Amino acid sequence: MAGGRELLTFFLLLVLHVQCLQGAKILTICFVGGSHYLLMDEVSRVLQDNGHDVRMFYQIGDGTLPGYKLPSTPYLVSTYSLDEKYLNEYEHFFTEYQKEFFMGKGGIQALFDLMSVLANQCQASMNQTDILNFLKQEKFDIAVIDGFNPCTFLVSEKLGIPYIAIFPGIFANSMAIGLPSPPSYVPAFPSQLTDHMNFLQRLKNTFMYIGSYVVEKKIEAIFSTIFERHFPTDSRPSLFDLYQNAELWIYNVDFSIEFARPLLPNIQYIGGLLAKPANPVSHDLEDFIAESGESGFIVVTLGSMLSTIPIKDLVKEMNSAFANIPQKVIWRYKTSLWPADLKVAPNVRLMDWVTQNDLLGHPKIRLLVTHGGINSVMEAVYHGVPVLGIPLFGDQFDNLVRIKAKLMGEYIPPHEIKSKNFADAIRNIVENKSYKTSAMKQSVILRSHPFPPDQQLVGWVEHIIQSGGGGHLRPYSYQQPWYQQCLLDVILFISGCIIVIIYLLVKVIRVLIYLLSSNRKQKQN
Repeated sequence: MAGGRELLTFFLLLVLHVQCLQGAKILTICFVGGSHYLLMDEVSRVLQDNGHDVRMFYQIGDGTLPGYKLPSTPYLVSTYSLDEKYLNEYEHFFTEYQKEFFMGKGGIQALFDLMSVLANQCQASMNQTDILNFLKQEKFDIAVIDGFNPCTFLVSEKLGIPYIAIFPGIFANSMAIGLPSPPSYVPAFPSQLTDHMNFLQRLKNTFMYIGSYVVEKKIEAIFSTIFERHFPTDSRPSLFDLYQNAELWIYNVDFSIEFARPLLPNIQYIGGLLAKPANPVSHDLEDFIAESGESGFIVVTLGSMLSTIPIKDLVKEMNSAFANIPQKVIWRYKTSLWPADLKVAPNVRLMDWVTQNDLLGHPKIRLLVTHGGINSVMEAVYHGVPVLGIPLFGDQFDNLVRIKAKLMGEYIPPHEIKSKNFADAIRNIVENKSYKTSAMKQSVILRSHPFPPDQQLVGWVEHIIQSGGGGHLRPYSYQQPWYQQCLLDVILFISGCIIVIIYLLVKVIRVLIYLLSSNRKQKQN
C-alpha cells in the first residue's frame, strides 16, 4: 500500500515536471502603472521568453507613462478601461499631491489616500465579471502579482489561483507578511534609519514597528467593503491571510544596497531585473554627449510617471544650477510644458522620455539625479553610477538613505533645493571619486551573483509549480496565534513558576526565622 502511494506521488511530480518543461500557464496581474507596470511587464516577458504561456491582466487608463511608447508584447494581455469617474478621481489625487510632495508634505495620509483610490479601482476590477470568468476558465497554474496593490491578492483569491507576490521595492511590508525584523538593527519602513542605530534611534524604530501594524490595519479597513461584497462571511479572508497565503514572496531589491537582515525560505530577492547591459544611444544624443568632452554628462529623471515639476520656482533653481556645472545635462521633462518665460540652460537637453538604462551604461555618465525609485536605484547600482537623490514619496526616502549609507550618493529634499547648494552637491559627488568607487563596489556585488535576476525569477516560479506550491517554504509561525509567536504563554508560565518558587522560598525562610527565634527565646528562659 505504501509503495503504491509513493509510486503515485512520484508519478504526479513527474507530470508536474514535464508540464513545467513544456510550459506552464501563468497569469500576471498589474493594476498600477508607471514603474510597477514596467517591472511586471519585464516579469511577463522573462517568463514568456522561457517557454511559458503568459497572460497579463492589466487595467488601462491611469498611471500612464508620459512620453513612453508601449512596445508590443510577446505575451497575451486582457485589459479593461476605467470609467470616467475613477479617472477623474485618480487625476485629482495625482495632481493635488504632486505639489505636496515637492513641498516636502504628504506623509502617511498620502498613502492612505492612494490606497483609497486603489480600493475604488479594485471595486471596478472585481466587477469585470466577463473577464474574471474568462480567466477562471483558463485554469492557470500560477499567478504572479504586483504585491504592492492589495487588489491583486483579492482578484487571485476570487479566481482561485495560487499566487506568487512580487514586491516592487525594499522589505517595506515585513510586518504584514510575518518576516522576522528585529528592531535593534532592522530599520522599519519608513523610519529613514540605517542598521547602525543609537539608543534613541532604536527607540524610534520600535515605535515605528508598532505603527506599521496600525498602518496595515488601516489599509485593510480601506478595502473592507470589497471583502464584504465579494466573499461570503463564512469563508472571508483577511488581508493578512492573503499576504501569508502567497506561495512565495519575491522582492525587487538586492543586498548591494539593502541592509543585511534575516529572511525566511519563502522570501527571495531578485533586485535589478530591469538593469541590463546598455545599448548604444541614438546618433543625435551621442553627438550631444560628445560635446561634453572629459566633463561627461548627468541624467535627470524624477520617475516614470512624473514628466514635469509643478513648482516653477524649483524648475528655475534646478535650471540655474545646471547652467553652472561643466557637465552636459539630459533632463527628462515634457518639452511642451516647459515654462515659456524660462530659457533652458545651454548645456541642458530636455527629452520627453529617456532610455535611462542605456544612458547609465554610457562611459561618459557621471551622475544620476533621481527621485529614488527602486528601479532607478538598482540601474544606478548595476552600472556603478553615483546618485544625487530628490525623494518625493513612499519608499524613495528609505531607498536614498541606503544609497547614502553605502557611500554612493547623497540626497536633498526638494523644498531645500536652491541653485547654489544643488550645484555644489552635484560638483561634490562628481569630483569626489570616493562616490564612484563605492558605486563600482556595489555594482560588483550585484553583478557577481551566481545567477542573474531573470534566471532566479524563472527558477523560483518553476520550482513552485513543480513542487505543487510553496507550503514547504512557509514557516509554521504563519499558523500560530500571535501570543505563541511572541512566546507570551511560555513567558507567563516561567514567570508563574518563578513567582511560586519565590513565594515558597519566602514562606520557608519565614518559618525558619520563626523556629530560630523560638529556640533562642527558650534557651534564654
